[in-house]
Amino acid sequence: MDLLFFLQIIFYEDRNFQGRSYVCMSDCPDMSSYLSRCHSCRVEKGCFMIYDRTNYMGNQYFMRRGEYADYMSMMGMSDCIRSCRMIPMHRGSYRMRIYERENFGGQMYELMEDCESIMDRYRMSNCMSCNVMDGHWLMYEQSHYRGRMMYMRPGEYRDFMNMGMSGMRFMSMRRITDSCY
Repeated sequence: MDLLFFLQIIFYEDRNFQGRSYVCMSDCPDMSSYLSRCHSCRVEKGCFMIYDRTNYMGNQYFMRRGEYADYMSMMGMSDCIRSCRMIPMHRGSYRMRIYERENFGGQMYELMEDCESIMDRYRMSNCMSCNVMDGHWLMYEQSHYRGRMMYMRPGEYRDFMNMGMSGMRFMSMRRITDSCY
């Protein structure tokens, strides 16, 4: 069961929390009318995914509680943050099935804990679809939780290419646990 609580992230147009700001306490599919650019942010409580395109598309970045005075250069991000999604806290088990091919084809493995490398653990070189049954997860394009990432909440994901992630393979997965908050 997901427990919602007061979550808040504040975006600033300039570095060091300067310039116009926008307070976000829920999902926001289009932030372009609030800020023209974004160079710093402060996560007051909770965890968020931020995206460089509207409607939760494009490159994704995981933000946990803390201050990011110049996160653009720190994380190699552009100054175009266009949407933001809150990640509700999850209490309970974590369970996800990963599949070698799209539409749940090929090899299938069930995860209930973090996986640093699907190649090392399962001898699986591709993950093209998944079914998240419980919990919230981050999937990474490289082993050891590196590279671009994608936020996965409970649901069926039949084809990552149709989600704007063409050419991206996922090689490691991590649960978003209470320690992230």
